[in-house]
Amino acid sequence: MRARRVLISGASVSGPVLAYWLARYGFEVTVVERAPEPRRTGGGHAVDLFRPAMEISEAMGVLPRLEERVTGTNRLRIHRPGGRRPVDVDLAKVYGAASDRHVEIMRDDLGEIYYDATRHDVEYVFGDSITAIGDDGDVEFERAAPRRFDLVVGADGLHSNVRRLTFGEEAGRTTFLGLYLCVLSLPREVAQEGTFTLHLEPGRMAGWYGAAHLGDARAGFFFRRDTEVPIHHRDVAAQKDLVRATFAGMSPEVDAVLAGLDDTPSFYFDSITQLELGSWSRGRVTLVGDAGYCPGPAVGGSTSLAVLGAYVLAGELAEAGGDHTRAFAAYERELADPVRRSRAFARGAARGIVPASGLGVWGLVNGARVVSALPAGVSRSLARLNSGGVRMHDSMRVPRYAIGVPR
Repeated sequence: MRARRVLISGASVSGPVLAYWLARYGFEVTVVERAPEPRRTGGGHAVDLFRPAMEISEAMGVLPRLEERVTGTNRLRIHRPGGRRPVDVDLAKVYGAASDRHVEIMRDDLGEIYYDATRHDVEYVFGDSITAIGDDGDVEFERAAPRRFDLVVGADGLHSNVRRLTFGEEAGRTTFLGLYLCVLSLPREVAQEGTFTLHLEPGRMAGWYGAAHLGDARAGFFFRRDTEVPIHHRDVAAQKDLVRATFAGMSPEVDAVLAGLDDTPSFYFDSITQLELGSWSRGRVTLVGDAGYCPGPAVGGSTSLAVLGAYVLAGELAEAGGDHTRAFAAYERELADPVRRSRAFARGAARGIVPASGLGVWGLVNGARVVSALPAGVSRSLARLNSGGVRMHDSMRVPRYAIGVPR
């Protein structure tokens, strides 16, 4: 069976990227998104795009817009308990050691750019979601009438509805990596432009930053837990109570940020959890990005991996002439190594990003200080010696398809 009509669930990052390439290859693409409209808030949290995602974005013609929307955060100022003076770190050197091509951009900005690149060639249905997927391709929706598609792709994130409908009990095969993340909006004047202000203690970390084009600032909170807290991912009130209790008294500046928790216009909270599906395809359905192989939000390069995965899935479907059985198998083979390496990287990053001890805090701060002090060429050369470490994301292979990233 040669598939031509493809339904994608999710219009954040991997969904529009997949839609772009499928449309280029001649597929008829529909994207359904639970949100009532495209996200145009410039919100969410900052995400990183490394070399593979940058190459794919350049081939999509959106690189100038990405560069216009970078956060511009080039300095990290670290406050430690008992530290007399904050430690300043040159983030440009840190990023330069990790990647030859990199941008930091707000997640909603990124989604808007990818959506704009596809909206004239792809059917978007907002304010709806999938309720049932039949073996023959019949799909039912919360609001719209049932329709038939040749293929269905879940690009709907870590808490994927498509994964739940397709994989049942297996959909919950996750591993908690010991961290929680919270992101919220702040008045713009709280943050110093170009600087990420960080307060770091054993087991918890709070920081905030802004960007020239944003109307507000963002605060991020990381904290450790040995076991998962029994809070539903949509219970915002309980999540805010947990953040208050965890960070109260950390510093007067952090307390001032917490005071605005109830009034923040945007709030995100989730566990840093790794998805462990051995296969992310079944029948006419496959998964892309965090829906299928999330290595862990904020610690595993999941955004770049999602862009790469969407590009590969579209390319394999095109090369297989729409034969999804052959294409899905090739897609999983091609992504197997990047997914495995991203999972391993995320597990290490989750242990190190928020140290559990004072010694760990000392090591993290002074390691960043050394990289910042070294000449950029030296730190980059040292980092290249280990493609499984900070250079892991840059070392992922970008396959070449008939229409795609130039050789």
